[in-house]
Amino acid sequence: YLLREDIAFCFSPLEAEEKLRERRAALRKTPLSCGNRPGTNVKADPKRKAGQRYTTSSYRRAIHRATMHAWPAPDGCQGEARKRWQQEHSWAPNQLRHTAATEIRKNYGLEAAQVVLGHASADVSQLYAERDQQLAIQVAQQVG
Repeated sequence: YLLREDIAFCFSPLEAEEKLRERRAALRKTPLSCGNRPGTNVKADPKRKAGQRYTTSSYRRAIHRATMHAWPAPDGCQGEARKRWQQEHSWAPNQLRHTAATEIRKNYGLEAAQVVLGHASADVSQLYAERDQQLAIQVAQQVG
């Protein structure tokens, strides 16, 4: 993925789609003379087309779909209970950013977290990076 031009994206949805089609064609059991040939049943104007690069939202959606496949809801779980279960068992890439922000704030302070995250205001960084609960416990133990 890294053996590309410097300005090229490492991951491409268009390339992934092409590789998927190649794998499916290689695994095909029906002879080409019978049934659809590769490319003959493709929609003329699909609603969504694979692009040259992943966007923030397409990356997030892909991860969300993967977590739904990795941790499917239990049998019999439907309606509101299913939605609640899915929310509790989902994961988003932004959680990495929140965790990093919390760790930076813990080790280097709020201003460092603000600079690394690119926030114009420390108020946003305070909401983004959680407070250091261990520090509060240490202070409470020392002060009494």
